[in-house]
Amino acid sequence: MFSISEIMDTPPFSLNREQKSKLYDRALRDLSEHHRQRCTEYQRICQTVQDEAPFLPVRLFKDYELLSISRDEIIKSMTSSGTTGQKTSKIYLDKETSANQTKVLAKITSDFLGNARLPMLIIDSKVVLRDRNMFSARGAGILGFSMLGRDRTYALDENMELDRTGIEAFLEKYQDSDILLFGFTAMIWEHFYKPLQERGISIPKGILIHGGGWKKLKDQAVDNDEYKKRLREVCGLAHVYNYYGMVERTGSIYMECDAGRLHASIFSDVVIRDSRDFSVCQIGAQGLIQVLSLLPMSYPGHSLLTEDIGELTGEDDCPCGRLGKTFKIHGRVENAEVRGCSDTYEKR
Repeated sequence: MFSISEIMDTPPFSLNREQKSKLYDRALRDLSEHHRQRCTEYQRICQTVQDEAPFLPVRLFKDYELLSISRDEIIKSMTSSGTTGQKTSKIYLDKETSANQTKVLAKITSDFLGNARLPMLIIDSKVVLRDRNMFSARGAGILGFSMLGRDRTYALDENMELDRTGIEAFLEKYQDSDILLFGFTAMIWEHFYKPLQERGISIPKGILIHGGGWKKLKDQAVDNDEYKKRLREVCGLAHVYNYYGMVERTGSIYMECDAGRLHASIFSDVVIRDSRDFSVCQIGAQGLIQVLSLLPMSYPGHSLLTEDIGELTGEDDCPCGRLGKTFKIHGRVENAEVRGCSDTYEKR
């Protein structure tokens, strides 16, 4: 049986196409068997579609509780983002899966940030973490990424307004140090960038990691390049790293490098499928994004078909030097529910 411990010490972007293919042939087969033996619903799906390792539509997690563990092994539950009235996915974690998510997230991000833990400014309010047993996707993201920094300080108060006093004290304390900023894409824009710009406050330097839905920003004609440009104007950022992830795939995120490509690490993979017949698309063709992960042991989330449209941009050929597949996002399937943390947040 495959164990993630086999590759935990392997650099996260060091396997080429042939090496990774051999790994995934074995690992996904073992993971599928693991979930067939432990999750009745997954076993029925395999029998119905006559596939030993089917990709599950992420929407299934809104309608069914898919577990490969007993309920007394659950240590944490997480829910996806959703606007009022929408169903949300619910993901259950055991100790092993939760620990591996944390380790892998740290390994992937350290490849971009280095191993030093920087002083961290979280562009959100700490009230989102009140319930430590039932996390929203937003809370899970904050908790996961907060492990990457030290002296974590929240930039927004409970009303999602700038905590100007707290920010200024943080900046004064670390005026001679690099800082790490983290938040969700549209929330950073609305509750951090715009107020900073209006009030003439500047962040002298830092590194920003952000993720989440882009719909609100695209409605304002703000794309990825414009976003980086404008944030750098007020924050003096050395690097801006976007990431692609979801609550069903916590830990095994896809980070965007300085060349503007999203990267699949050795802990995850990506396939683009034609929406008409689900055949595999070639590099440069758009289709539905299928995400693969070697982490989920407590639920059958190792092979999921998303409602996002994407395009492979290459494999083992990124200018940044990292191996593996690279891709970009073009948006969501028409009429699909909005699910990004930034897009679903409503000030109350």
